[in-house]
Amino acid sequence: MNSLLEPGMLVRHPDRPDWGLGQVQSNIGGRITVNFEHAGKVSIDGSRIELRLEFPS
Repeated sequence: MNSLLEPGMLVRHPDRPDWGLGQVQSNIGGRITVNFEHAGKVSIDGSRIELRLEFPS
């Protein structure tokens, strides 16, 4: 699923709910950069962590 993530999509980290909602900034070569509400900009290895897609309410 991570391979389908595009800039602007909203996600959550499955192991870090305290980071809050995140917005995908980039997805290049399986490296996903996300700007989270409470953790700031984080680079995630998409082969190790499966981010959860969130839909706007």
